[in-house]
Amino acid sequence: MPQDAYAPHDAYAPPDPNAQGDTPALGETAAEDLVHGICFKTGPPRTLGAELEWLVLDADRPGAILPPDRLAAAHEAARALPLHSRLTIEPGGQLELSSAPAPSLSGCVDGLQADLTAVRAALRSRGLVLRGTGRDPRRPLRRMLRSPRYDAMETYFDRTGPAGRAMMRASASVQVCVDAGYEEPGPLGYGRRWRLAHLLGAVFVAAFANSPAHEGPYAGWRCSRQGIWRDIDARRALAPPLDTAPRDGWTRHALDTEVMCVRSAGEGPWPVPYGMTFRDWIRAGEVAAGGGGVRTPRTDGLRPPTAEDLEYHLTTLFPPVRPRGHLEFRMIDAQSGDDGWLVPVAVVHALFDDPEAAESAYRVAKALADTHGPRPSPRNPLWQSAARHGLADPELRTAAAACFRAAAEALPRLGASRHVQDVVGAFTERFTLRGRCPADDGYLQLTGTGARS
Repeated sequence: MPQDAYAPHDAYAPPDPNAQGDTPALGETAAEDLVHGICFKTGPPRTLGAELEWLVLDADRPGAILPPDRLAAAHEAARALPLHSRLTIEPGGQLELSSAPAPSLSGCVDGLQADLTAVRAALRSRGLVLRGTGRDPRRPLRRMLRSPRYDAMETYFDRTGPAGRAMMRASASVQVCVDAGYEEPGPLGYGRRWRLAHLLGAVFVAAFANSPAHEGPYAGWRCSRQGIWRDIDARRALAPPLDTAPRDGWTRHALDTEVMCVRSAGEGPWPVPYGMTFRDWIRAGEVAAGGGGVRTPRTDGLRPPTAEDLEYHLTTLFPPVRPRGHLEFRMIDAQSGDDGWLVPVAVVHALFDDPEAAESAYRVAKALADTHGPRPSPRNPLWQSAARHGLADPELRTAAAACFRAAAEALPRLGASRHVQDVVGAFTERFTLRGRCPADDGYLQLTGTGARS
């Protein structure tokens, strides 16, 4: 995966109005070619990355909402540290550490572990702790960050209900990134890995569910975070159809998804079009340039899109598996404890990058294919059951047990440390082989010593 794989969303600066004449408008064919070139960069699977999101809590009163100035001071203290990982802040104040692409599991894990130790120490001196859970149960939900991107995002999501605000302000995950794989078919080919990711994604939702809800629209769910992502938008958080070639399916999906916002220069808010897909925007630009296409009220007054606008649009798509050259697994809840995050990183790496484990995982995935059905993830029956029931679903329990056994056998071959093997083994014994997930320990209490992780 490329070294800029974790470039922040706001790295795409608003366009300079004085330079618009020098920036060519994007045609439909060029846009399709661009997405084709970005989405799957094939080759031998060699690198691994992870992004860890955490809640920041008061050590003595973890159920309390932190004052904004205290939370901002904690963020600044963490930013001042000499970290190997990239540190960013999510809209609700969640702290995120993103590793650089590493050539081995040990390289990825060791760098993140060292940075987490430093961040935890800096926060502890201020009476604060990091907490790993998929959904912050504290209320009211507040947004820490103000920027044109996040203002536009909130405006866009408010059109479809409260799930968008909950996603921005109260969710946290462990995201694992693996290379796309070989161009050729086979256990490590990108086509199989793409399909495998969507079938096993439901297994990961169930096995790592850590956002139980006792009330509201997701009451009784083990992974309420997945319900939030399902509900943010009619299309933006969905996977493309799996019965088409991966590049073609993702390209169509990306261009036919609504534009969240149009970046603009100056201090004012970014426009948030209503019901305008990126393909609509391109075709309106072609009309303005004297070509074909149709201009509609949704596109009136907007400048033609550029290649950079399309690249930015891709950062506003949130499917459970996002192709960004590499594959980004986005469905796993943040995990509790000092070392809980190690487990999904090690298991995903083992099942996708060890050929023998990948074959075992493929057999598991084939058995799940009928339950998946034709609806896209995460709205098909397999994913819905994973989010609601976790490993209480017998089919997912059987699949998870087989996958975790295969991963445990692969980890020594991949050079995993004894510590990583022991952490994965302990999780497997405590949860997976018993048909349990972290959410089954009960609603995560934000009181007492349990928050000191």
